Formats: sequence, structure tokens, C-alpha cells
Amino acid sequence: MKKGIHPENYRLVAFKDMSNGDVFITRSTANTKETLEFEGEEYPLIKLEISRTSHPFYTGKSKLVDTAGRIDKFKNKYAKFKK
Repeated sequence: MKKGIHPENYRLVAFKDMSNGDVFITRSTANTKETLEFEGEEYPLIKLEISRTSHPFYTGKSKLVDTAGRIDKFKNKYAKFKK
């Protein structure tokens, strides 16, 4: 590996899956202004729409996540091509 190309400011960060509320702690350099208290400690918070605990590939369950009516927009856009 090349030396001097990786960041030095790794710290513990809380990642929160907003679809199911799961929180996990890992090291990251991602910037954030929000914090979260988890197990008595305060961590910088990164919000995720989907993670390993809610993604259908990992859970084996199909789940429809419709953010801001994307499915309806798609159906309306392509309804004119329907025969």
C-alpha cells in the first residue's frame, strides 16, 4: 500500500438506519454536525436510508421503500406508453 494517502482522522461514528431505527458504531472520517447518545456515549451521527439490517439482499425479505412518491411518478410518466 502507498503511504500517506489514507486519512488520519478516523473516529467512532454512529450510523442510524432511518427505515428501522437500527444503530451501529464503526470508525469513519465522514463529516457530520449531528450527534447521537448511544449506550451512554455521544457519537457523531450519520443517517442512512438503508443498511444491512433493512436491505432485502441481507434480510431475504422484499420491502417496498417509496420515498417521495417515486413509484407513482414512474407510473404516471410511462402510463402513456401502456397499450
